[in-house]
Amino acid sequence: MTALPHDVTAITLFVEDLERAREFYRALFELDPMYQDADSAAFRFEHTVVNLLRGAEAHELVTPLPVAAPGLGSRCLYTIAVDDADAAAARLAELGVPVLNGPIDRPWGLRAVSFADPDGNVWELAQDLPPAAG
Repeated sequence: MTALPHDVTAITLFVEDLERAREFYRALFELDPMYQDADSAAFRFEHTVVNLLRGAEAHELVTPLPVAAPGLGSRCLYTIAVDDADAAAARLAELGVPVLNGPIDRPWGLRAVSFADPDGNVWELAQDLPPAAG
């Protein structure tokens, strides 16, 4: 029996305003797109690519399911590891990005801060906490 793959290589986010989304990600993560065209922009995060795709172009990727309309609520959370969640929160504040919650220590051993991108995709920047003494 063949094992299923275990590495996430790409995440595609459906966005309404590609230019706004591209600039948001460029400023927040201080990255230039590794690829971009009229309908998408892809950013490399070490082993994972985050692809921003115009929602109008997403149908062929998810058919027969519909592409959900923006603003109907969160259906997932994306987490990126950081060394310092408090510094990450300070960077969000510098950029004027509203924080949804945090920084907060989670019982499963993370200190995290979360925010939404301009299209409502929710991200968490999380650092590992040292194991509790006991």
